[in-house]
Amino acid sequence: MTRTTGMTNEGTSAPRERHGGGRRTAGAALLAAAMTAMFLPATASATASAGPVCYVRDGVRHTDVKGHTYTKDLYCENAVADVFATPEVYGTVIAKLKTSPSWFVCWESGDLHQGGNRIWYYTQGDEVTNWPLWKGWGYVPAFRIETEPDPFPGVPACMPS
Repeated sequence: MTRTTGMTNEGTSAPRERHGGGRRTAGAALLAAAMTAMFLPATASATASAGPVCYVRDGVRHTDVKGHTYTKDLYCENAVADVFATPEVYGTVIAKLKTSPSWFVCWESGDLHQGGNRIWYYTQGDEVTNWPLWKGWGYVPAFRIETEPDPFPGVPACMPS
């Protein structure tokens, strides 16, 4: 058995300084980025460390299983969450919300949840776990979404079905 550690296929030594030089270059780039950040205006620094992303979008199109079409949504960061068939703490879980940020088309008042309010947002889950005909449409308690206040300004209340 022949070992070729440190050798290329042609049998010559690989130029090791390229690997070390790459780390030095990356370190220099990090140092340069840190130095640049120190001299940026305060507003740029504050923007980079801003809180969660939440905003209302117009001109979108979502149609739920009941045939309701929504042309506005809340686009917001969220935690992984269960999606419930109704806005009730002990309701049936029909889907999982796994991605973030996600969209929510309206809000409804329901059971008091762990977040200390009764606001639930209507969305379509990423993974259907129950009632496949509903295609994952249901409610997520507001505490799983990075909103403040609840309901989030500009998000419409859900219309009765």
